[in-house]
Amino acid sequence: MGFSGEETVLGLGHDLVSIAEFAERLAMPGTRMSRLFSVREQRQSQERARVKGDDVESHLAVRWAGKEAVLKAWSEALRDEPAPYGLDDFPWGGIEILDDRRGRPGVHLGQEVQDRLDESLPDPSDSRQSRLGWSGVNGDDSVGAFEANPRGAASLVWRIALSHDGGIASAVVLLCCRWS
Repeated sequence: MGFSGEETVLGLGHDLVSIAEFAERLAMPGTRMSRLFSVREQRQSQERARVKGDDVESHLAVRWAGKEAVLKAWSEALRDEPAPYGLDDFPWGGIEILDDRRGRPGVHLGQEVQDRLDESLPDPSDSRQSRLGWSGVNGDDSVGAFEANPRGAASLVWRIALSHDGGIASAVVLLCCRWS
């Protein structure tokens, strides 16, 4: 999927995770941490660790940072609208940070989370901030996109960058509105 039209940033999220502390929490008996990742996220993290010759925890930690950054970008995009979730009920497993075939990370939302995103954001094309019916589209290239309907004038797009080095995992996420 290529770029078309202008994009406006609706929300920015950034998160840092200590890989050592994350690995400790992941290894704790009875922890729910591993359940916060989908089977696909766990499989991709294992494969990346094998290919790079490092540990799975680093790759899971950077995906965790990505999930946190998604929440922050979404929260900023809400402006004065009420948050659809709190920290205690946020569906972490409903957000996947997955690589495409070329190794580029992308944000994928489960249907429930996607629906809540669609309902929570004001219509960026309406100055009165009324809601527009967004319908979700996730392309094969792993970029989460949400195209507006029925007007077709705008779509929501996630942009994500992940990195880990020196014991720190980092993620930066933008939630953008693409105007066609």
